[in-house]
Amino acid sequence: MTTSNLWPALPLAEWKDTYETLHRWTQIVGKIRLKVTPLMNHWWNATLYVTPRGLTTSSMTYKGQFFQIDFDFTDHVLLINTTDHSPKTINLRPCSVADFYQEIMGALQSLGMPISIWTTPVEVDDRTPFEMDYKHAAYDPKYAQRFWRILAEASSVLNEFRSRFIGKVSPVHFFWGAFDLAVTRFSGRTAPSHSGAPNCGRFVMVEAYSHEVSSCGFWPGGGPVNEPAFYSYAYPEPQGFKDYPIQPPEAFYSTQMGEFLLPYDAVRNAKLPKEVLLPFLQTTYEAAATSAKWDRYALERQ
Repeated sequence: MTTSNLWPALPLAEWKDTYETLHRWTQIVGKIRLKVTPLMNHWWNATLYVTPRGLTTSSMTYKGQFFQIDFDFTDHVLLINTTDHSPKTINLRPCSVADFYQEIMGALQSLGMPISIWTTPVEVDDRTPFEMDYKHAAYDPKYAQRFWRILAEASSVLNEFRSRFIGKVSPVHFFWGAFDLAVTRFSGRTAPSHSGAPNCGRFVMVEAYSHEVSSCGFWPGGGPVNEPAFYSYAYPEPQGFKDYPIQPPEAFYSTQMGEFLLPYDAVRNAKLPKEVLLPFLQTTYEAAATSAKWDRYALERQ
């Protein structure tokens, strides 16, 4: 398979409507996981995970019944598997958020799992509740699959980067609020209380950033960043962080975002994409760890 197939083009303008719909669909599924799982530090119990075909909640339980919800971006279905019933399938196709919400809740009800969630989307400007949202109804299977393919390739590189750290480190996981794939390293020290983020409860950010971090990942773009990019930031941002020398040359510090960015196309168009992405992840981590005086010898695999 060629590099262009493994790291396909993802121009935001070409799939913006699908992106906005899929963002809300993943929030519905993510909120189901959040509802039925115990709180884990930094909301790690709420995230989704990359699979060979899409995204998954991983196994969950409801009143003794195990179940799992998967987005399959190859066959373009949402699949609900349980221990006690035949699978339920919902086709992924142009469909409003409201209809998708009713279908998945109806499927869960039929499986003996009448789960209720808070239906207001988060970290988006249009916060129309899911059951009332008929505006977002686009689904382009080609771009949904491209998005998953990028997540899969990025996940592989992020896991390799994660393996270099022996301190506290998150899984490589997908946050449906910000719609990004991330992995986060921790220094072991507590952090100042977070001031909050737009369209998200402050308590969410306080829990997410209770400890000092260096975090990196992939984001498909939107808001102040018009195209997909890899990112890396530190919280709290230490003095000297933004001026630290990083690689590759295409990477830069965004004062608007308060983080380092590497345009996705710089990775996609490289002869060896991993050899461009890994130095970005490593040098931006070093910017955080060195500037904040982390105990790198104790935290890093020697």
